[in-house]
Amino acid sequence: MNQSQEPLKNRFKKPPWLSKRIMYTDKRNEVSAILSELRLNTVCRSARCPNLSECYSHKRATFLILGSKCTRSCRFCAVEHAGKGKLEMPDSDEPNRIAEAVKKLGLNYVVITSVTRDDLDDGGASHFAKTIEAIRSINKDIKIEVLTPDFKGDLNALRIVLDKDPDVFNHNVETVPRLYPRVRPEADFLRSINVLRNARLMKPGMIIKSGMMVGLGESEEEVVDVIKILREAGCDALTIGQYLQPTRKNLEVKEYVKPEVFEKYKLTALEIGFRYVASAPYVRSSYMAHIGYENMVKFT
Repeated sequence: MNQSQEPLKNRFKKPPWLSKRIMYTDKRNEVSAILSELRLNTVCRSARCPNLSECYSHKRATFLILGSKCTRSCRFCAVEHAGKGKLEMPDSDEPNRIAEAVKKLGLNYVVITSVTRDDLDDGGASHFAKTIEAIRSINKDIKIEVLTPDFKGDLNALRIVLDKDPDVFNHNVETVPRLYPRVRPEADFLRSINVLRNARLMKPGMIIKSGMMVGLGESEEEVVDVIKILREAGCDALTIGQYLQPTRKNLEVKEYVKPEVFEKYKLTALEIGFRYVASAPYVRSSYMAHIGYENMVKFT
């Protein structure tokens, strides 16, 4: 591991509300062992999620499909960038191994995400579809949330995923439009909004979800504007969390947003019609996703 890949240690003084205990439990070890045995990736580990210990200790993980290398180089993300190297084709057995892991972990709610694969004709959409099918083949009642890339705006690719009827469709905008050139140089804010809007049009009854980070230099007004845009696009659920610099090569934190500001964002989103909002420093897109789903279904 070179210096640029090393996790940051005390480079910035974090405020007291960002103190998180790392847990090493038998359940965490069990999850790690199962994932290792089945040769599966999780975004928890690949993206250096601060909630890994907590989620693994509750026997939960977000599966990362389509390999461990991404064709894009978003500057907030710790997932390895493929560069100019040739990427492997999707592993045809991966969906079955994920289904086996779901069975071994006893999951009744599963979150599937992926690296971005712009090198594939459908962006990996058919692999998402096969993974949903494999999970449903072991138990049709398992709830499935997919967190997809933008598929370069390809509506046919989006339809391939949605036709398998995941219970929740999630696509993150990540940040405010002004910061896209610095934070997500190969992505486009309006393209992501159109992905969400088209998902709503294709599946009117499906739960549509998005998420973003704060602390990258955005203003409160910009965040509120994005919240409104997401709601207008048809989003039902929203997650907002603090950006934390995962490695030295990633963007530095511009601000540690106070908990009361996160609460303000939550109240704003609920007031304009979101059915569920998770807004707090350690919230991540798939963190305790089952709770959000249960809350929305409960009040449908």
